[in-house]
Amino acid sequence: MSTEAVLVRKGAYYDSVQLMRVSRALADTPGVEAAMVAMATDLNVTVIRDLGFTVPEAGPGDLLIAVRAHDTKAAVAEADRQLTTLERPGTATSQPPLTTRSAAARGPADLVLVSVPGEHAFCEAHDAVLAGLPVMIFSDGVPVAQERWLKELAEERDVLVMGPDCGTASIGGVGLGFANVLSPGPVGVVAASGTGAQQVTSLLDWAGAGVSHILGVGGRDLSAEVGGLSTLRALRMLDEDPATDLIVLISKPPAPEVARLVEEAVAGLRTPVMSALLPTDLTEAAEQALRVLGRSVPEWPSWPGALREASGKTLKGIYAGGTLSLEAAAVAGQGDFVDYGDDAYTRGRAHPMIDPTLRVEALSRAGGTDVVLMDVVLGHGADPDPAASLVPAIAHTPAAVVVSLVGTLGDPQDLHRQAAALRAAGAAVFVSNAQAARHARSLV
Repeated sequence: MSTEAVLVRKGAYYDSVQLMRVSRALADTPGVEAAMVAMATDLNVTVIRDLGFTVPEAGPGDLLIAVRAHDTKAAVAEADRQLTTLERPGTATSQPPLTTRSAAARGPADLVLVSVPGEHAFCEAHDAVLAGLPVMIFSDGVPVAQERWLKELAEERDVLVMGPDCGTASIGGVGLGFANVLSPGPVGVVAASGTGAQQVTSLLDWAGAGVSHILGVGGRDLSAEVGGLSTLRALRMLDEDPATDLIVLISKPPAPEVARLVEEAVAGLRTPVMSALLPTDLTEAAEQALRVLGRSVPEWPSWPGALREASGKTLKGIYAGGTLSLEAAAVAGQGDFVDYGDDAYTRGRAHPMIDPTLRVEALSRAGGTDVVLMDVVLGHGADPDPAASLVPAIAHTPAAVVVSLVGTLGDPQDLHRQAAALRAAGAAVFVSNAQAARHARSLV
């Protein structure tokens, strides 16, 4: 007979990706029926309650350990063992630097990547800029006033601030954050959208037109509050890069006053610039870039799945990428779309490109009258085998499933293997998100 236990560890903070791995390992332990180890954010508390646990009072800075097992004491002990492993990853020969300032002072560096809770990101990014280093701020939840202040300081120090909430960048072929493996080529990208950049550049890679750099600027950079400071600097940097023959700017429509600044800046550049302003068809943007470069537009690969006709008229989008969700909703022109990569779903838990839990649950709730449209984004930083988690849920749902598979042949997940597994489970698979959205629309 199984029993359950829910423990609260006050003030015990752990990284959400590490806790996801602990939860998976604990759930796979013999005798454990259900388990979750997570920070006590509102979303995580809801998920734990949905698993049937009664959760005591706890705050987002507290750790929750919830287990249902034949031997709860042994299960909790295993959770503690896993957590202790996180606390002691190995014996270091020297004390690593504890702050960005001390790390910058220790030796030469080309860039600082900040990935800490949003309330702490400003201080670390500030230290990087003061040290004269460009910085990529992966963290979200940074107040817009702090973003503006950082970018003004960066202008004074002649460095680039990418972010906050910059999930994707590629500098000379070196990917940062969520990054596809891209062939070198003539297209430079300035992106206020991570998954938008991944879609466009992965399609360019499919067509044999590689990428020089992807400079992310953060989703708010072109707002009136921030003034496009990083976008303007990134445009100048790519214009000075001899490897870049075409610049693609991917963003939501900028504030009118910022749009004028960008237009004036573009007019003074030697390198041609084309804009892909959301919600636009990103596949069309990639095709336009190919035509500007004088290259042919290929037929984008797709893999038809088992035909499951939806008897109703309900389209549901369950996306990990916010831009891809926005694009799909615009192309489909109907349906209910949820961006599980939104801040509301990622506080205290790993991004859905890493942790599929919430989308697996969404698939389990889909009915036979639904058509489910979803993205699977490959590349470094993402789930090393997304199909392994999604295939059982896709195979068991009565809904028709359409997948937008964003990636390249060089990505470590093996795109063809992922596509084959998703198709075998019954999903129709497209490398073009816009084509996936049109196909999903045709099924309802």
